[in-house]
Amino acid sequence: MSGTSALALTGLGVDFGGLRAVHDVDLTVAVRERRGVIGPNGAGKTTLFNLISGWVKPTGGEVKLLGEDVTGLSPEKLSQKGLTRTFQRTQLCASLSVADNVELSVQAQQKRFNGMWKSVSKLTSIRSEAHEVLEQLGLAQYAAAPAGMLSYGVQRQIEVAMAAATKPSVLLLDEPTSGLSPAETNEVAAFLGRLPEEMTLLIVEHDMDVLFGIADRVLVMDQGEVLADGTPQEIRDDEAVRQAYMGGGDESG
Repeated sequence: MSGTSALALTGLGVDFGGLRAVHDVDLTVAVRERRGVIGPNGAGKTTLFNLISGWVKPTGGEVKLLGEDVTGLSPEKLSQKGLTRTFQRTQLCASLSVADNVELSVQAQQKRFNGMWKSVSKLTSIRSEAHEVLEQLGLAQYAAAPAGMLSYGVQRQIEVAMAAATKPSVLLLDEPTSGLSPAETNEVAAFLGRLPEEMTLLIVEHDMDVLFGIADRVLVMDQGEVLADGTPQEIRDDEAVRQAYMGGGDESG
């Protein structure tokens, strides 16, 4: 599969009635790349994520994952093929411990490849792998704590750890620092830098300082279309991008 991109979008779009939400998006993300997505409020960023991850059916265009056409597949099917996403709001089981939450993700990933369990002895490997994920991502100290009792910043990290535990080829992160304090934002930014290098990341993020510190390249959307695509420095220097942000911030869209 040498030379195959991790994710490729060609002419991807969707209309909601008479509203053109996302139109004719072309994007190629290389294996192991960290690609950012930014844009003013209402630019279509979250809708683009929903199209890629199967939550919204496109009305035009194509999505390829590692060279395979996966256009219009359900989120479950896409997860089986190695594409996982997080959401702007946490999806944790608040009453369970952090370790239990991650174990559930590991179990889902192992069932995907090995079928239903035939022996409770398999639980040992699940627990071991979950602990390894927590150690690798610097979260082992929270393993026994109820997830719902932790700060929102740590909960965001746990949610990403759960997604990473499924060992996706491509991980979509939707606003990982949304709603966080400056200190929590810095912690999550450092945490994202600890994700496995072999994992391809596509990140929608409102905090451009965070994103520019992580991303290899950045896609800019405006009014449902691609406005610019380049390195962080190229995006900083782009006059059209500066004009798009005048008078507004980069919130969910």
